[in-house]
Amino acid sequence: MTDPLDQRAGSAERERFADRPSSRYGPRRAHARRSKTRRRLRRAVLVVVGAVAVVVGGTYGWAETRLNRDVDLGAYGDRPPPGKGTNYLIVGSDSRDGLSEGDVKDLHAGGGGGRRTDSMMLLHTGAHGTSMVSLPRDSWVTVPGRLDTLTGKTKRPEGDKLNASFSYGGPELLVNTIERNTGLRIDHYAEIGFAGFVDIVDAIGGVRMCLDRDIKDKKSGADLRKGCQTLDGDQALAFVRQRHQEREGDLGRSRNQQKFLSALAQQAARPGTLFDPTEIGPAAQAGLDTLIVDEDMSLRDLSEMFRAVQGVAGGQGKQLNVPVSGFGVPTPKGNVLKWDRARSARLFADLRHDRPVTETGERRRRS
Repeated sequence: MTDPLDQRAGSAERERFADRPSSRYGPRRAHARRSKTRRRLRRAVLVVVGAVAVVVGGTYGWAETRLNRDVDLGAYGDRPPPGKGTNYLIVGSDSRDGLSEGDVKDLHAGGGGGRRTDSMMLLHTGAHGTSMVSLPRDSWVTVPGRLDTLTGKTKRPEGDKLNASFSYGGPELLVNTIERNTGLRIDHYAEIGFAGFVDIVDAIGGVRMCLDRDIKDKKSGADLRKGCQTLDGDQALAFVRQRHQEREGDLGRSRNQQKFLSALAQQAARPGTLFDPTEIGPAAQAGLDTLIVDEDMSLRDLSEMFRAVQGVAGGQGKQLNVPVSGFGVPTPKGNVLKWDRARSARLFADLRHDRPVTETGERRRRS
C-alpha cells in the first residue's frame, strides 16, 4: 500500500509544480484546460442552436399568423360524413387584392365587384396515393338553396354553372355545392388571387412551358408563341385563364391549368427556388400574402398539400378531369359542360372510400 504521508507529499509536489510548463504534471493540466475549452464550446454550440431554433420557430410562428383563415367550411351545414383520406379544394380566383388600377389593366383582370373563379381542383390524398381532379368552372351542377343577400329572400336549389356558386356565396357556397354534387367532404380549402399567382411565378424566376401552337387571346391577354419558353407571372396568368383558343373551351382550359400547375410545382421544388410554406422565402411570402384558407388550415396542412401537388407533378399520382358527357350544351344559364353521371359518380365514390382510382377522366367519343 502507498503510505498516506507519501500521498500527501505527492499532492504537495503536484501543487508546487502545477504551474510549471515543463513539469511532469503539465499534460494533465493541459488536458484539464482542453476539457474546460470543450465544455465552453459545447455551451456556445447549444446557445447557437437554441438561437436558431428561436429564429426558426419565430419565423414559423410569423408565417402561421400570415395565413388568412377566413373560410368556414361548415357555414351551410348539412355536410357529407367524413370520408377516408384528405380532400383539398384548390381555387384560383380573380380577386384583385394587391393590384393597382394599372395592374388590373395590364393583366386584363377586368372590373366589377365580387369574386369569381376560373380554376377549381380537387386534391385527394390517401392510402392509394394522390389524385388531382379538375372541376371545370362551366360544369352544370345543382346550387343548393341559400339566402339571396341582394333581395333578402331564400332561393330554392337551382341548376347553374359551378363557378356561379362562388359568385353567389363565396368559398362557403362553392364548398357546399361541390360537397352536395360529389358526396365528398372537403377537409381543407386554399384560394389564391391574381396578385399572389403572379408574384409566386415571378418569385421563382418564371415557369418553363412547351406549347404545341401559338396562343393569342384578347380577353386574357395571352400572346404566346409555339415552342418552349419561360413564362413570367403576367404571361402565366394569361395562359391559365384563356379558353377561346381551346377547341373544347373550358375543358381545354382545365387541362392547361393542370399542365401549368405541374410545371410550377416542379420548378418550385428545384434547389434555390423551393416554395414550402414552412421555409419562408420570397415565393412563400408572395403566396401567403394573398392566400385565403379555411379556419382549420395550419401551415403544416398547407405544406402537406403543396408536397402532394409536387408529387402529382412528378408522376406520383393521377391528374384527371371530372368525366364529362358533353360540352357547349345550351341551357338558360348559357353553354355548359355536363358531367358523365355514372362515371363521375364512380370516381367520387372511389375518392370518398379511398379506393384505387381507375377512372381516367378522358372524354369517351361516341362512334
